[in-house]
Amino acid sequence: SSQLHGPPIGTHSAAAPLRWQAGTMSIVKRFVPLLDRVLVQKLKQEVKTASGILLPESSQQAPNHAKVLATGPGRLSKEGEILPMGVKVGDTVVIPEYGGITLKFDNEDYHVFRDEDFMGIIEE
Repeated sequence: SSQLHGPPIGTHSAAAPLRWQAGTMSIVKRFVPLLDRVLVQKLKQEVKTASGILLPESSQQAPNHAKVLATGPGRLSKEGEILPMGVKVGDTVVIPEYGGITLKFDNEDYHVFRDEDFMGIIEE
């Protein structure tokens, strides 16, 4: 059986990320955000400079770019219409330093933000 196992809804915090055991298919691929929520994974920070010098961990900044992995359908307007999302799967977005919810799937950290939390999209 591939049921999700986790803490009761509403009992998680950023200090204690949610954890689930998944069946055969990756839980990340099965996770569907609700309303205007977006699942992202932070992009890894470069550990070398362009000239090849390794940077110590203390000098590395927390990454503020993330890849959008899944989006909800959008937020509902007061009239009950779905407002379109500002980002789509595959976008590279600039995320705030704080906020969002941390999820742990398959020993990897993922983050859920609301569409309005993103600072912008990095165009390729």
